[in-house]
Amino acid sequence: MNRNGKVLLLLIAIVILSIGIFLFIRLSTNDQDTAVENTSLRPEISANMDVIESQVSELRGLDIKAKVPRKLLTRNELRDVVLNDFLNTYTPEDQAQDVAVMNLFGFLPADFKLRDFYLELYTEQIAGFYDSEKQEMYVISDSGFGGLERSTYAHEFVHALQDEHFDFEGKLKYTDEACQQDSERCVAIQSLIEGDATLTEQLWFQTNGTKQDMQDLQDFATTFQSPVFDSAPVSISETLTFPYLYGGTFVQALHAQGGYAAIDKAFTTTQPVSSEQIMHPTAYPNDVPNNPTLPDLEKALGADWKEIESDTLGEWYIFMILAKADDPQYRLFDSLAKDAAEGWGGDTYSVLKNNQTGRVAMLVEINWDTEADADAAFKAFSDYSDLRFGTVGADGIWQGTDYSSVLVQTIPTSFTWIVAQELSTLQSLQAIVQN
Repeated sequence: MNRNGKVLLLLIAIVILSIGIFLFIRLSTNDQDTAVENTSLRPEISANMDVIESQVSELRGLDIKAKVPRKLLTRNELRDVVLNDFLNTYTPEDQAQDVAVMNLFGFLPADFKLRDFYLELYTEQIAGFYDSEKQEMYVISDSGFGGLERSTYAHEFVHALQDEHFDFEGKLKYTDEACQQDSERCVAIQSLIEGDATLTEQLWFQTNGTKQDMQDLQDFATTFQSPVFDSAPVSISETLTFPYLYGGTFVQALHAQGGYAAIDKAFTTTQPVSSEQIMHPTAYPNDVPNNPTLPDLEKALGADWKEIESDTLGEWYIFMILAKADDPQYRLFDSLAKDAAEGWGGDTYSVLKNNQTGRVAMLVEINWDTEADADAAFKAFSDYSDLRFGTVGADGIWQGTDYSSVLVQTIPTSFTWIVAQELSTLQSLQAIVQN
């Protein structure tokens, strides 16, 4: 499923005080210019930015090839940008499909107002962003250029250097189209990008942060409130932080092995390809996914059915399904879910919609590293299904209030999970798998 809404084109700084660092996420946008006309920077702020750029460039070991335009936006101006640029192409149809898919996987209630939520979340959380299309940097500020803004700018300038040297859209293929085809690889690349920027920001602060910067951040931490983020569905809030927490750990492991040269190699010759590699740095780079090929489900179900999404879940989303359902009653303990997901070897899923009834169904085939891994995961999915759908029937099918579900194991190291709104559809998909 699309990670956190529509596929991503901006690198955006958000403030998450609960983990004490500044985090960043990518969002969809269009080709329009930013809706805000920003006045020229004051000379002292511009000079401050110049110094930070020089410090970050030296620390990161990447030279500055070209001057990147930079602007300050007020919080009110930011809201206009979120509304008019980030979300203006996010249609009601897009929202309906995203919510339907996320509800199918247990992540959101069926009536969740996803677009309205994103508007409030990004207006509350964004501290700055780098636009890789326009190659421009923005910092959000209502009161000058203090410790918060300086730290944010250091992080954003890392992104500008990364883009100049490693080419997000060209060489890294970090684009809408590529992310739609393989969002699991996209998560891995995003985690590398954000982990590098987070590590470098931290090192910059340790080396160049002032006592006033520290005081500014402490003052901010004591007053900032984030009611939108605090009330966010856990599937969104935890996926939002994944590239910075897990990506940070991944990049720190590379840095410990070979400094920034090892990180540069991950950008150029040996790119990470899965959330598994990000979560388990020892799995990088040799443990690559073995994703199965699904049969033509549209053809098998009939002309009324259309595939609306096909992708890979990956280890992270397997864990999220088992442990982070929207309804807390459906969640396994984190430790159990992590143990089950850790044996992931690859997967492919398909979500289908009946054009006549509007009903949806999904099928995901998951490969596991060993038979023991498959057995442990099968049990975890069975326990999850008991919580979400009720007691399993004698036919092996869980019939819940909104969905029916079944687990089908055809070989010792693989099984298929099917969820459908109509029992007849579930049984048809089950027959396809078993034949």
